[in-house]
Amino acid sequence: MPRLVLASRNKGKIKELQSFLADLPWQVVSLLDYPEIPEVEEDGATFEENAIKKATEVAQKLGLWTLADDSGLEVDYLHGAPGVFSARFAGVHGDNEKNKEKLLQLLTGVPWDQRTARFRAALAFASPDGQLWTTEGECTGLIALQPQGEGGFGYDPLFYLPEWGLTMAELPEEVKNRISHRAVAMGKFRAYLEKNAGRF
Repeated sequence: MPRLVLASRNKGKIKELQSFLADLPWQVVSLLDYPEIPEVEEDGATFEENAIKKATEVAQKLGLWTLADDSGLEVDYLHGAPGVFSARFAGVHGDNEKNKEKLLQLLTGVPWDQRTARFRAALAFASPDGQLWTTEGECTGLIALQPQGEGGFGYDPLFYLPEWGLTMAELPEEVKNRISHRAVAMGKFRAYLEKNAGRF
């Protein structure tokens, strides 16, 4: 069974990605299984650049096909921020509570119809010999006035979906895994794998 490495140590992200790949004939592992691999610096200007850098570097170091995701939140009122800085918006990488607090502070008093935003995800799939494939997905919504819901991770409790009347953190997991930015991108990835099954 071929091995696929997820270039991430984010447990929430790994869980989501593994759920999308569970029925495929791959042994799906992550960087949690390779503690000797150093963190890849995410210094790209776009989600795609960061995903490509992570996928190609890990694929070369491990000699295995690697899938990397870079994703985040873009808020229109903030001219696309936090964008690629989503995970470290408040200054410390991965401090979800501080990131959410900063976002709400910056949107204090902003009318509901001006709180439009989108989650975006970029995927990069790389081989040790330099083959590369990329795709993206997005999900649009609004920034809620306060966190709601216990599910998901990151900004999910603040990302309100008008068509559902719920935040991303309140959605049933099976719904989130159908409509989220990462779900859209992963659907394209699965289609690519099925079309090119004989290559791996």
